[in-house]
Amino acid sequence: MRNSPDTVTDAATRPADSESQPASPPAATRVFILDDHELVRRGLRELLEDEGFDIVGDTGLAEDATRRIPSLHPDVCILDARLPDGTGIEVCRDVRSIDPTLQCVILTSYDDEHALRGAILAGAAGYVLKEIRSDDLLDTIRRAAAGANLFDPATRLSVIQGMTNPQDARLASLTPQERRVLDLIGDGLTNREIAKSMFLAEKTVKNYVSSMLAKLDFQRRTQAAVYVTKRDFDR
Repeated sequence: MRNSPDTVTDAATRPADSESQPASPPAATRVFILDDHELVRRGLRELLEDEGFDIVGDTGLAEDATRRIPSLHPDVCILDARLPDGTGIEVCRDVRSIDPTLQCVILTSYDDEHALRGAILAGAAGYVLKEIRSDDLLDTIRRAAAGANLFDPATRLSVIQGMTNPQDARLASLTPQERRVLDLIGDGLTNREIAKSMFLAEKTVKNYVSSMLAKLDFQRRTQAAVYVTKRDFDR
């Protein structure tokens, strides 16, 4: 039987079956690297690119990272905890205030409980030591990109509960001398007056103030004074 002119017999002219279309490959996970050591950045870049990650940028400065990350839209930011001009925790907090979907992993050489708490409060997805095995780091980044929170649930709960109990969460890390300095700042004393009251050198008091502010996540002395006032009012 002859084919009707309306009958299409050439397979090449038939609409392709949707099931035969090859699936598009998944988009590569986009990563930004912040570390002040060039060799570390280069090593991380090579490791991740070999595994198919897309490195959208890297830098050794906190200020540069804070400026660039929001416009680059990485899926995961790997942030060194300690930097010449700031911390990865501060960068995490700042960029997530612009884009809360950003997943940040704090990478550090120091097992620091204070920094761990800061990372959780900044909204980081994880906090890992630089001695971590390559396979474990890759797994950490993949899980963070998938939206997982990598902190131990009990640790996160303890930190979050501490936000409603500053006496335990904040003051526990201070030495007795630092607590005394904090109280005197709350009373409105200057460093010179505190030094005289505690029979210390003024330089020693300055060191106590710097350490105390760092432990309380404060940048300015006035924040400490306000904190003491609020703490005493809430008692």
